[in-house]
Amino acid sequence: MRKNVFSSVPWRWARVLITLAALSATAMAQKESIAMLSDDPLNSVPDNPAPVIPSPIASGAVAASPLAPGNLPDRHKFWDYENITLFATVAALNTADFAVTRSILRDGGRELNPVTRLFSGSTAGLASNFVGETAGVVGLSYFFHKKGHHRLERITPLLNIGASCFAVTYDLNHR
Repeated sequence: MRKNVFSSVPWRWARVLITLAALSATAMAQKESIAMLSDDPLNSVPDNPAPVIPSPIASGAVAASPLAPGNLPDRHKFWDYENITLFATVAALNTADFAVTRSILRDGGRELNPVTRLFSGSTAGLASNFVGETAGVVGLSYFFHKKGHHRLERITPLLNIGASCFAVTYDLNHR
């Protein structure tokens, strides 16, 4: 009897993690704006009203919002201690994954990841895959940082660390 690839345990966990990430991204995106809401009644006029800045796109009907992403405070610098530690861990685990994968491929094994399989024809191709993966994690984290999604900025390398730990552990147990 043929077993469905998507019913295996790792795929179940992957689907759960993707679903949770998708659902929590919406909730986390709302965190900043909820914290900045005012308790004033909707029809009250403040003592010192903020100047209305017309939007360059609309005809002045839409004023600049105090909740716009550009007005959010930057909580931390991107290259703080926590991010440096996370990215160093990502790089170390991707290096370990590269070394174990290269060793298995040299001994006649087969790459299971279909994306990495495209690059597994040579050591340089395999190395570029793992360097690109590390750079992609840092780039995506920086994108989230610039957009004000600081939790997603931290979650991105953590997800990669988890995936790399799983890959290295699986490879070492199935040599």
